[in-house]
Amino acid sequence: MDHTSELKLSIVLSTHQAQFEAVAFKGDLEANLAKVAGWGYSGVELAIRDPDLVDGEVLDGLLRRYSLRVPAIGTGQAWGEERLSFTSPDRAVREAAVRRIKRHLPLAHHLNAFVIIGLIRGVTPPGQSRTESMKFLIGCLQECAEAASVEGVCLAFEPLNRYETDLVHTVSEGLELIRQVDANSLGLLLDTFHMNIEEPDIEESIQRAGENIYHFHVADSNRWYPGAGHLDFRKIFKALYSTGYTSWISGEFLPAPNADSAAELAIKTLTRMLTSENSQ
Repeated sequence: MDHTSELKLSIVLSTHQAQFEAVAFKGDLEANLAKVAGWGYSGVELAIRDPDLVDGEVLDGLLRRYSLRVPAIGTGQAWGEERLSFTSPDRAVREAAVRRIKRHLPLAHHLNAFVIIGLIRGVTPPGQSRTESMKFLIGCLQECAEAASVEGVCLAFEPLNRYETDLVHTVSEGLELIRQVDANSLGLLLDTFHMNIEEPDIEESIQRAGENIYHFHVADSNRWYPGAGHLDFRKIFKALYSTGYTSWISGEFLPAPNADSAAELAIKTLTRMLTSENSQ
């Protein structure tokens, strides 16, 4: 399959200021969209803490102006900024986290975007067992997945590395979670930075995830832009496309050496690697 006919390359952009370091672009939405489009990206993955703070009409107009699509909506800022999570011992907090995900669904439906479940899963707090945390996580995911299915939206659950959470680090654990939630609207978001830490074999894990891969994040081993570390992205993309994946490659990396340089170097490197992968 020729993936260079339409390289679906996007980059993560926050609609508002945020603490999360691996979002390169934050703040002035229109200025950032203009730059992203100018470098040749065809999409922006929007990191949105609270969808009620986003003016849908304004967003629509800007996306049309810069000919950009939105493959996915990131929700992790609800954890980073507000500590909303599916695994909180406080039922009210868990319910607020579920409501927040549900509030993302209308915008996601309008944009034909996935809703990402990443850091909003939370962590196991002191005094709570991991078993109880997983019970809370599965219950919240089932409620969100049911609402997503009604809205015609899919959720992409992201395995994260052990330094960010104690819950669901690997493809194998992600697949088991999908089995337990048992919802057609739930799949996986794989991220090369996290996989480099947790997976014994990145390419084998990608192939095992197969059709369950809904979305794909790229960052190099040091969480800089692809090409700045030691990951072999040609092998990674070969494994990814062997699964039949035809969707987006989305850059989520540190703004290093600065946001503009990282974004520009990333798309140059990714375009070259993907073109090379296709010519072989």
